Amino acid sequence: MGSLFRSEEMTLCQLFLQSEAAYACVSELGELGLVQFRDLNPDVNAFQRKFVNEVRRCDEMERKLRYLEKEIRRDGIPMLEIPGEVPEAPQPREMIDLEATFEKLENELREVNQNAEALKRNYLELTELKHILRKTQVFFDERLYCDADTGVYGSPLSFVAGVILRERIPAFERMLWRACRGNVFLRQAEIDTPLEDPSSSDQVYKSVFIIFFQGDQLKTRVKKICEGFRATLYPCPEAPADRREMAMGVMTRIEDLNTVLGQTQDHRHRVLVAAAKNIKNWFVKVRKIKAIYHTLNLFNLDVTQKCLIAECWVPALDLETIQLALRRGTERSGSSVPPILNRMETLEDPPTYNRTNKFTSAFQNLIYAYGVATYREVNPAPYTIITFPFLFAVMFGDLGHGAIMAVFGFWMCYKEKPLQAKKIDSEIWNIFFGGRYIVLLMGLFSMYTGLIYNDIFSKSLNIFGSSWRQNYNESTLTTAKSLQLNPDSMDYLQHPYPFGIDPVWQLAEANKIIFMNAYKMKISIIIGVFHMLFGVCLSLWNHLYFKRRISVYVEFIPQILFLLLLFFYMVLLMFIKWTSYGPSPPNFDDVRTSGYCAPSILITFINMMLFKTDPNMRTDCDDTMFAGQMGLQKFFVIAALMCVPVMLFGKPYFIMKEQKARASQGHQSIEASAENGTAGGAPVPASAHHDEDITEVFIHQAIHTIEYVLGSVSHTASYLRLWALSLAHAQLAEVAWNMLLRKGISTLIIIHTLSTCRAACRTRRRTCACGRCRWRTRSSPRSRGTCCSGKVSAHSSSSTRSARARQRVAHGVVPAPVGAVAGARAARRGRVEHAAQERYQHTHHHSHAQHVPGSVSHTASYMRLWALSLAHAQLAEVAWNMLLRKGISTLIIIHTLSTCRAACRKRRRTCACGRCRWRTRSSPRSRGTCCSGKACSPRATRAASTCTWCSRAGPPSPSPSWC
Repeated sequence: MGSLFRSEEMTLCQLFLQSEAAYACVSELGELGLVQFRDLNPDVNAFQRKFVNEVRRCDEMERKLRYLEKEIRRDGIPMLEIPGEVPEAPQPREMIDLEATFEKLENELREVNQNAEALKRNYLELTELKHILRKTQVFFDERLYCDADTGVYGSPLSFVAGVILRERIPAFERMLWRACRGNVFLRQAEIDTPLEDPSSSDQVYKSVFIIFFQGDQLKTRVKKICEGFRATLYPCPEAPADRREMAMGVMTRIEDLNTVLGQTQDHRHRVLVAAAKNIKNWFVKVRKIKAIYHTLNLFNLDVTQKCLIAECWVPALDLETIQLALRRGTERSGSSVPPILNRMETLEDPPTYNRTNKFTSAFQNLIYAYGVATYREVNPAPYTIITFPFLFAVMFGDLGHGAIMAVFGFWMCYKEKPLQAKKIDSEIWNIFFGGRYIVLLMGLFSMYTGLIYNDIFSKSLNIFGSSWRQNYNESTLTTAKSLQLNPDSMDYLQHPYPFGIDPVWQLAEANKIIFMNAYKMKISIIIGVFHMLFGVCLSLWNHLYFKRRISVYVEFIPQILFLLLLFFYMVLLMFIKWTSYGPSPPNFDDVRTSGYCAPSILITFINMMLFKTDPNMRTDCDDTMFAGQMGLQKFFVIAALMCVPVMLFGKPYFIMKEQKARASQGHQSIEASAENGTAGGAPVPASAHHDEDITEVFIHQAIHTIEYVLGSVSHTASYLRLWALSLAHAQLAEVAWNMLLRKGISTLIIIHTLSTCRAACRTRRRTCACGRCRWRTRSSPRSRGTCCSGKVSAHSSSSTRSARARQRVAHGVVPAPVGAVAGARAARRGRVEHAAQERYQHTHHHSHAQHVPGSVSHTASYMRLWALSLAHAQLAEVAWNMLLRKGISTLIIIHTLSTCRAACRKRRRTCACGRCRWRTRSSPRSRGTCCSGKACSPRATRAASTCTWCSRAGPPSPSPSWC
């Protein structure tokens, strides 16, 4: 059987390579991708292997490439993809050239970045100083005006000026006020434009501040605070002339720095553009070199240290291809000694290798997501090509939605090569593109099941004509709230709809969902049972291939019987119910075969498992569907239960029996060898020296048996998800049609009709003869056209608006002068309106095309609010009924008991009823209120020596209060 249905046959080979040819040979084998090497140095540390230095060099080159890639991405420079074929692994001598190239690029780029950062820092300082000189000029002018107005000139004040981050100003001001005890004067002004931080290239907002103070002690304190808040201080002259001169010098230096910065950025951009052209290619080369040396670290050296020995698993069918690759590698390396590839015999389990192509790879990855089959077991991927899209289509059965999905999948398959060449980095897109053939098949199967459901956007297609007719008169149709069509009357044409569901069910608003629920629920169970039976039958194929006869008898046969006797029997009951019970009403003669007496399959199956009958069965109906059903069901259940111990104990018993037989044979052979003086024959394989422990076998079999029995029940129930999701999809599709699509399609039709009529009206100016039609149609070359109402339209010699005005006058809508004015204005503005309308249609065409589908999809997505709100309400109600209500009741009881206990200790009174153990808090008077409503009297004496609450002993007292 081909590798499509089973994994490839693998063989273990031993490979001898010369040291100078090992690199090239491994490179050729890596390009093939058909070899899996084994680690022959499992006990050697990774840092003590032969080629660890080369691996470290590759790691260093990867680090440099990642640095270059980060700088390229930061500048937004596009990196060119690898054109054509992927480059091969370079020769070992090319590794030195690559290292030199990467070292040169990294050093050059780091030097440029350092120079640019220093220039940016200098530019930032000059820019901040420029803003300080501008802002402080206003502060000094205010000070001069204030001194001139008051005429008071005190002692000179010292000041410092600087720049600080804007968000630190409030805390900075509070700290100055508290540390200097209010003896400083702070003025600050915001810098309007953001400044670039040279270290992080972020845009930050800063503020200029100036602090006036008196004395050296305050100066030291202020500078310490500025240093703590990371404020930058700049020298600011006090004289206006000095500030003006400094500002001119700062502006000159800023202009020079701008020129130097521009040249530096241009040089940096040229370096990054040159690196961006080859960085993808460099990444591939370095990673291939690293993979080759990592593989060579798995090899072992011979005694002479000149030959490398490797062991690898290879497909048996590709041995010749591997030999050719080794020969090419030897020729490329220039070695004169050819490599040697020998097949080895082993008892180890080979790895599983399934050969795939671009179509089957997605389905194979889907199987790998759940698990990898054992070597040479049946590969379920070919069957998943059909079952997975079909099971999805059962849930998503809709002709319209399936067509959309199929078109999307076909587009990805048709544009496969251009989309692969783009190499999009989006993870979600890569998931869809990797499963493009799955999406295509899911869409096609959804179209098929949509035809079976007769469902297209929640509507039905009447292709062949319905098999139902209604024979009600007009008065019945207009007055009755609900009507029924009886299949045993003339309403049914006695032949079913040729393909799919009859479209008449689209009109049955009352019981459509009931009918579809029952239909889809049973279909889901039927498909699920057959799907599980098919999976169990595949296990028989494995048992026969591996010649495990015991597994056939004690595993496959009990498993298939368990499924057939229980769940396949339930499927048969569904078909019996469909064929034996009709829709006859209960007043007919044969009431036992009508839907009135049709039993529930679920109740029948539950009663079958519990060995009981339905107590709610009607007296005029049969208890069973066929004769002997009860006895047959009991036999099926007992036989299915008997299969469980066979699955549990059968295989361990036979294995234990084989082990005993093998042990007795081994003992006899040892005795014969001792008598003959020989070693005992051929060597025994390593795996046969250690028999498997029977306890482990039993535990393993118990796990599999429990998993199979419980899994049969749970999987059968889980197939109901097909019905549940199909129902949810149908309901959401119906809601989307009623609330969105129908209105949207109607609106689009109206807009398209109006725009078509308006364009036709501009082409040939004609007016309708009806006098009421505002939109004019495209007329023929003759003088008469067709009106929207079917009348004949006459040619209008005047403009559109004047003709409309005259019609309004004729019908008495507006007076004649008003109509004449309207016609004249329309004649003057005709060309202008026509050109403006064309520009409007051209501008807004694309906006309408985007707005309408977006409105539909976004409105449908808001239904998640309803779904999550409903789920939250249901969960909240369950939490209240199961947790909160009981907890609150318990807390109330505890609080009541504690309150009564405290009241009892405070005032010792007992109820007059003589039965109440809890005493109430009494009033200062001698009588209180009992729990039963009676009056309570003070307790006179008490001879008991134990406390009611704590049960501790105490002395008899008239008023026991030791509690």
